[in-house]
Amino acid sequence: MLFRVAFWTACALAFAMSVVPNPPDVHVWDKLQHAFAFLVLAALGHLAYPRTRKRWLLVGLMLFGAAIEIAQSLPFVQRDSDPLDWVADTLAALSVLVVVALWTFVQDRRKS
Repeated sequence: MLFRVAFWTACALAFAMSVVPNPPDVHVWDKLQHAFAFLVLAALGHLAYPRTRKRWLLVGLMLFGAAIEIAQSLPFVQRDSDPLDWVADTLAALSVLVVVALWTFVQDRRKS
């Protein structure tokens, strides 16, 4: 239950920070910010929903990243949308889920 609350809270925070007109400047490359956010979201997503197939978690996170970019493209949001941000989101989430899948595979092989 705790991981689910953390996951959905992180999603809400990521979305909110993505659509506020003047986000705090953390002096970190934009793509790295996206990657870090989606690394955390993917890890929390796996912990919150361990029985969910990783491909569906990835699809959900990809759709979430696309929704952020669409929201940022709306004129009243006063932000810039960049498809490469979505690529950074996707690659970060994919990397976490690949590591999880490999870890699970190794653990299953050790048991047998």
